[in-house]
Amino acid sequence: MLKVGLTGNIGCGKSTVARMFMELGAYTFDADAIIRTFYQEKGEVYRKVVEAFGEGILDKEGNIDRKKLADLVFLDINKLRLLESITHKALYERLEEEFRRLPQDAIAIVEASLLVEKGTYKNYDRLIVVYAPYEVCKERAIKSGFSSEDFERRWKNQMPPEEKLKYADFVIDNSGSLESTQKQVKKVYRELLNLVH
Repeated sequence: MLKVGLTGNIGCGKSTVARMFMELGAYTFDADAIIRTFYQEKGEVYRKVVEAFGEGILDKEGNIDRKKLADLVFLDINKLRLLESITHKALYERLEEEFRRLPQDAIAIVEASLLVEKGTYKNYDRLIVVYAPYEVCKERAIKSGFSSEDFERRWKNQMPPEEKLKYADFVIDNSGSLESTQKQVKKVYRELLNLVH
């Protein structure tokens, strides 16, 4: 099995690229979506997060309000580190469980924002970086519902995309048309298939 990390800055279009890989036959996992599942399951991760940050992060139904939580942690680097230490350990355990279910010749792609910043890209056989310049990322993020302040806070927590490219085995430039991105994804997928077979 080939484990591939897929990363890039906020607004670069990681999810779009992940979906294209999935359509070609890769098994894709979205780290953020898995963490959201932990919150919904209200198990150990939920309990630890509420213990760490207080009931002020809950909505009326007792669910974790991700916006309230983000507002809290993006203002304080230590709180952000604490949240990551709770969620990331559980995330890696869940991913390992998922990987064990996959066929031997599977290409497993994990979409996550901070693979380079956290050094966890080293857990993967290959790293794909999705690139788009700052202006394009900002415009897309705002279109998808982020406020300008939200975008800037998250952007500041991420390594500049140009810097990230140095870590990439493959770069997908997603600043142009969808057709252009699709072409690049197909080319990378063919190369990944060669590594598995």
